Amino acid sequence: MSLKGKKWTIVLIAVVLLVIDQAIKFYVKLHYSYGQGFEMFGSSRWAQILFIENNGMAFGMQLGGIAGKIILSSLRVVLIGILIWYINRIVNRGRAPWGVVIGFTLVLVGAVGNMIDSAFYGLIFSESTYGTVATMVPFGEGYAPFLQGKVVDMFYFPMVHWTWPEWMPWVGGEQFEFFRPIFNFADSCITCGVIYMILFQRKYFARKEEEKKQG
Repeated sequence: MSLKGKKWTIVLIAVVLLVIDQAIKFYVKLHYSYGQGFEMFGSSRWAQILFIENNGMAFGMQLGGIAGKIILSSLRVVLIGILIWYINRIVNRGRAPWGVVIGFTLVLVGAVGNMIDSAFYGLIFSESTYGTVATMVPFGEGYAPFLQGKVVDMFYFPMVHWTWPEWMPWVGGEQFEFFRPIFNFADSCITCGVIYMILFQRKYFARKEEEKKQG
């Protein structure tokens, strides 16, 4: 494949994944009130769509307050810029395996997908509350200013539940649930990209590290 063909393929993959991410989020935001959802496979409680929103990072992690939100959004912009630069660099050099390029592209898609929520959802949606489904509003009349919107999450897989025995120190009697975090398609792209590169592209990164040591 030519260099131009590779770049267009990467752009196509990124655009398709971003459209999927945003389509899911728009659907959930416009059809469910906060905390509402459904079981994905009939009565299978271990796989659910459960609509929540968060102010922060992947899997519901957060930085507090308006300042934290602005800092996080700024870091996302920097990360996105670095990823675009790096992907373009390794594609131009032609030395990185295609899997590495795709892995970084998945991470880029995840970062951009959640950045769109933070930057624009507060401008175009009314607020989602318990019992109230959001609507689209004229641009700028939404629930939050630019860069202070909330990230839409919906995938919930509480596959394992148990109560720790009372005799166990620190956790005795407490409830345990796996997998507790609620996440979105963009989070999945980041996770899959990182795990794929760790499991299957270690030789490339080991070689790059060796090249750095040699000069």
